[in-house]
Amino acid sequence: MEKTYNELHITPSSDYPLFLDFIMSLSDEAIEEAEGSIILRSEDNLEMLCFGVEAFAKELSLALGKEIHAETKLLVKENEDWIAQYRNSVQPLHVNDFYIHPSWVEGVEGKKNIIIDPALAFGSGHHETTYGCLLLLQKYINKDASLLDVGCGSGILSIAARKCGAIVDLCDTDEQATGSAIENFKLNRENFNRIWTGSVQKREQEYDVVVANIIADVLIMLASDLQKAVKEGGLLILSGILDKYVDKVEQKFSSMKLVEKYQKEEWFTLVLQRN
Repeated sequence: MEKTYNELHITPSSDYPLFLDFIMSLSDEAIEEAEGSIILRSEDNLEMLCFGVEAFAKELSLALGKEIHAETKLLVKENEDWIAQYRNSVQPLHVNDFYIHPSWVEGVEGKKNIIIDPALAFGSGHHETTYGCLLLLQKYINKDASLLDVGCGSGILSIAARKCGAIVDLCDTDEQATGSAIENFKLNRENFNRIWTGSVQKREQEYDVVVANIIADVLIMLASDLQKAVKEGGLLILSGILDKYVDKVEQKFSSMKLVEKYQKEEWFTLVLQRN
């Protein structure tokens, strides 16, 4: 890694989209947009790009018949260890008996340690909806209970349920998510019964517990299938529900008994029982 890198700030006086398209056509570097400015960072020299932007502004002024200019600012900055900075920014999380932490942080003795490295698949435990599910799973999961995690994301809820002794199936419509979940099960040295890319409709059985941390609209759309997936007397844990939608979700699942309603910030998690 070079000791320094170049940072170019471009702030057009008008016609911002045209400048953005022009810059993207000239450079394959990552581009950041910030308050009307376009920022490029590279270890390569960016002076020619700076001249090109100024020339483009002049040509654009002639073509559109109005004065257009672009303020450019070229900086040389010290390179830093971004990976180390990123790792330091990821904080472990305690949720009662669970301790969720990345692989580069040691676990805590006496806790149910769950290793989750932040990635594209949703679910590191820090979001209020995941937190609510983790809290309630500890309360309602019994050893050897069968559980289905619908929209599993990183697999964090399935792994948590497994650490509570459940036999777990999991699914997600995103193949990247199911792949991430499989890797996270390996990372945690845990096993699952079955995993598939798709939704609850592909299930082959009913479950003691079904958990679905998605969004309210999808929960409502899947309401019938989610309820059918739960054994008689079993539990359905729903999350991803903003406060303004919670009444709508409760109404859609009104045939089930409301056991618990947990709120963290503006997000709700519901525990429902099939009658």
